[in-house]
Amino acid sequence: MITSVLAELAWQFSLLSFLAIGGVNALIPEIHRRVVEMEHWMTDADFAQAFAIAQAAPGPNMLIVSVIGWKVSGVLGALVATAAICVPSSVLTFGIAHIWDRFREAPLRVAIQHGLVPVTVGLVLASGYILARTADQTWAALGITGVTMALTLATRLHPLLLLVAGAALGVAGFV
Repeated sequence: MITSVLAELAWQFSLLSFLAIGGVNALIPEIHRRVVEMEHWMTDADFAQAFAIAQAAPGPNMLIVSVIGWKVSGVLGALVATAAICVPSSVLTFGIAHIWDRFREAPLRVAIQHGLVPVTVGLVLASGYILARTADQTWAALGITGVTMALTLATRLHPLLLLVAGAALGVAGFV
């Protein structure tokens, strides 16, 4: 039983490893779909909490994968999920890095890089949507998310100020 769960963790995150354009945060919608909706390893609330823990911890953004693995199958699950998200894309990157650098000025390479920019931005925006949908369970929380997004887009306020303001509203009992 436990080996089948570990094998499934390895399979799911190995596949996702090749899609991590822009980092693991760009995969949040797909990770959510697989972990919450398909495999039922976590609830929406568990997923939002895992994301929050991973973002609060020092280290790379891919820590959410380790937290999910830990939630699913303990320490061994965390190790399997982390290796599965890191190893396949790292091996591929290592294998093609020298070729990619050799064709730095090639029109095809430039076109690929320009085409991946909107894909990456779209994936990151989809991640924000999924996280807001799973975390915002009240109108107040939805309002805070909307105001934060508007302030982020319209001003140059430091994100930590917005984070502190949201935390203060939570402590005050508005959320």
